[in-house]
Amino acid sequence: MPNANYPHLFQPLTLRGITLHNRIGVSPMCQYSSADGVASDWHLVHLGARAVGGAGLVIAEATAVSPEGRITPGDAGIWNEKQVSAIARINRFVKEHGAVPGIQLAHAGRKASAALPWDGGAHLADGDGGWPTLAPSPIPFGDNLTKVPRAMTTEDITRVKAEFVAAAERALGGGCQWLELHSAHGYLFHEFLSPLSNQRTDGYGGTFENRVRFLLETIRAVRNVWPESFPLAVRLSCTDWVTGGWDIEQSIELSRCLPAEGVDLIDCSSGGVVPGAKIPISPGYQVLFAERIRRETGLATAAVGLITQPIQAEEIIREGRADIILLARELLRDPNWPLRAAQALGAKLQAPIQYARAWPQQ
Repeated sequence: MPNANYPHLFQPLTLRGITLHNRIGVSPMCQYSSADGVASDWHLVHLGARAVGGAGLVIAEATAVSPEGRITPGDAGIWNEKQVSAIARINRFVKEHGAVPGIQLAHAGRKASAALPWDGGAHLADGDGGWPTLAPSPIPFGDNLTKVPRAMTTEDITRVKAEFVAAAERALGGGCQWLELHSAHGYLFHEFLSPLSNQRTDGYGGTFENRVRFLLETIRAVRNVWPESFPLAVRLSCTDWVTGGWDIEQSIELSRCLPAEGVDLIDCSSGGVVPGAKIPISPGYQVLFAERIRRETGLATAAVGLITQPIQAEEIIREGRADIILLARELLRDPNWPLRAAQALGAKLQAPIQYARAWPQQ
């Protein structure tokens, strides 16, 4: 039973057969630092440092299920065994330091074939390090992502589903214990969900039921190979922030379908499917999405978005607005944020013995 007098942020959470020792997780953050999809020493230090710093869950960045699914040539991948070996090395370290290792599987769709962010992030020409892109409809994203994607055939859809299944099997082989499917931020699954990017007239477009079909079929296929004892999560952009796009009501309707497919948690983000959306950014501006989905569907949720202060995170969990806090930029700024939060809230979180002189035993 939860202890009402102990900080809720530092109480364990069990989903299926996996228990997180606290409610703080590392949100998937692209590092654009892989060669041929192989995670490097950078990833070992980046993810390992957050485990050392006390996070209960460490989710590796959006990891492409195929070469065409990468956002950039520097993306991590999981389509071959060399990539799995690199992931396994990182996961061993993460587990040694008490965190649950997770991974986010992704396909970038029409936002693939882009330059590294520090090189401008524009689409790369096919003859200049880029590659052809796929999407539900032949509509370019816009802004500096100008490539017109090829509309996927039903054969393409079947192939990509199989790539996600194979990636899930490789993730298991690499020691991952938490799996998230990326259906947010304007990448492939989200492109199918949103009417702004999906103008198909077949069984994968038009009605709500058709637009969610690709994601649901992939979830079902992945769950068949992902162990029953391990959680399966889905990241959603809960709204496009654009009239006529995907919105929170559709996100709730979709989420109601997901427990039957074996989904355990919704990672609640927003935006990304079209450029220029007017997003009312403020501290905790996306928490309402996690709160509504949790309340109206009974699914566990993760809250993200400008959550920076320990008391802010504690209140979100204590008030039942979400089950996990996933931090991104704040953990980039301070890998030891969980340890600092524990001190601020009066919780017990043990720093590694090597750091005992800097972190007095609590």
